[in-house]
Amino acid sequence: MKNYDVILFDLDGTLTDPELGITSCVQYALRHFGIEVEDRKKLRPFIGPPLVDGFMELLGFSREMAEEAAQKYRERFAEKGIFENQIYPGIDSLLEKLKQQGKLVGTATSKPEEFARRILEHFGLDGYFDEITGAEMTIGGRRSKEDVLRCALDRMGVEDKSRAVLVGDRKYDIEGAAKVGIDAIGVLYGFGSREEFSGAVAVAETVADLEKLLL
Repeated sequence: MKNYDVILFDLDGTLTDPELGITSCVQYALRHFGIEVEDRKKLRPFIGPPLVDGFMELLGFSREMAEEAAQKYRERFAEKGIFENQIYPGIDSLLEKLKQQGKLVGTATSKPEEFARRILEHFGLDGYFDEITGAEMTIGGRRSKEDVLRCALDRMGVEDKSRAVLVGDRKYDIEGAAKVGIDAIGVLYGFGSREEFSGAVAVAETVADLEKLLL
């Protein structure tokens, strides 16, 4: 493992467990279309991809329907779902140690940046980050992991990409990192599988494993 000094984190499934909030909001959005999914576990695949892409790829929605579904999703998420969430044990300690070692720490999440900031502030984690970068809710704004990563690296002034690594729990993280030319570490305590991490430089089963890799 390299000794990275720029550490970027995905949010959902990497820093926090958002399953209750995300799946409940997807349920809410689907009811708008007369679709009832009682078992929230079936909606776990929505944790990871950009929201509009998720409705299109996982349910076959047209882009117009997916945009409408995303709007309904955010209607509930902004008021309730955003805080139906919890920090993975050990994450706050890991972030503190990274900052003590002088690492440059940021987020690169497909969640809208406004929501990402509110979540990190709610859990008292925002102070550990030099930059909090997320997706944009405007039509035509950045949405893909690749776009978010490029923005994060630019904001953080990273020119030497060999210094940087992205930590994430889904294939979208690994693929996005590859597209912008940085390494990626996959974490198995989130919502992905080992099969999704074929392009990662390392895989951590637990937060403790991740700490050993990064420190």
